[in-house]
Amino acid sequence: MTEKVLKGKKNGMLILIGTLLMYVIAVLGVVVATSGAFSNMMTITILVICIAYLALGWIVLCGLKVLKPQEALVLTLFGKYIGTLKNEGFYFVNPFCSAINPAARTKLNQSGDVKSKGVNPNEVEMPSKKLSLKIMTLNNAKQKINDCLGNPIEIGIAVTWRITDTAKAVFNVDNYKEFLSLQCDSALRNIVRIYPYDVAPNVDTTGDGHADEGSLRGSSEVVAQRIKEEIQARVEEAGIEIVEARITHLAYAPEIAAVMLQRQQASAIIDARKMIVDGAVGMVEMALERLSENNVVELDEERKAAMVSNLMVVLCGNHDAQPIVNTGSLY
Repeated sequence: MTEKVLKGKKNGMLILIGTLLMYVIAVLGVVVATSGAFSNMMTITILVICIAYLALGWIVLCGLKVLKPQEALVLTLFGKYIGTLKNEGFYFVNPFCSAINPAARTKLNQSGDVKSKGVNPNEVEMPSKKLSLKIMTLNNAKQKINDCLGNPIEIGIAVTWRITDTAKAVFNVDNYKEFLSLQCDSALRNIVRIYPYDVAPNVDTTGDGHADEGSLRGSSEVVAQRIKEEIQARVEEAGIEIVEARITHLAYAPEIAAVMLQRQQASAIIDARKMIVDGAVGMVEMALERLSENNVVELDEERKAAMVSNLMVVLCGNHDAQPIVNTGSLY
């Protein structure tokens, strides 16, 4: 199905004025005919024409269509697609045309279709048959997905999208909003299963056969771009363009969050200890070299070992050292 834009239909104001003028003429015709100014046959003819127009003239008004900026109207005539009205204006089309929008009643979370606060919940709102061409946002519910290491994580995305082909959106899928929502969920699952939550060894996320450092937490921009491309490939037939996809929520699932936190804390402690030991060894080496260069004191191997032991305890300990003054001999 290819979109066909109807042009040259912005004559709604002319048709409206002409219709109202004809109603005025019909009313005047009835008044004049009933006044006896014409013969019986002429009077009957004028009355029939004027009354018929007064009874059926409103049908012409059904062909008047008003569009605001960034709106479109898909029209069919007796089941056949005849074209789409785009751009703002006052249009007149065949009064028997009907507008089609299968997703008129569908509401998407955080979309432009969501009702604003303060709206009376008991108020009945008639669904509009117009299609919005504005950029809208879809914020699907958070999903629980296993990453490439099998760890369950919770992730949510926000997708900005818009309709680029109204004919495809209306006729190629049953409900383009539900179709988009389902494809977003499916694409998100496919991409998340490729990546680990955090950097892990021997994991290939690019498909080139070599391990890399890609992860959901550290490569959010790359992951978001791949999710966007995956969704775009799936919704192309629905005439939808994906403007952007962003990760809005990323966390371990509650059942393993505590364990993973302990793991991260242990890794941080180990890294800190390595740094402390490396620094302590360097300080001990510097101390021995300075003492030897300046001939402050001559230490044999046993005394060097004792000094190294004491310095390592002081420098690597978790608490402040308690000094002990030895006034006697070391032996």
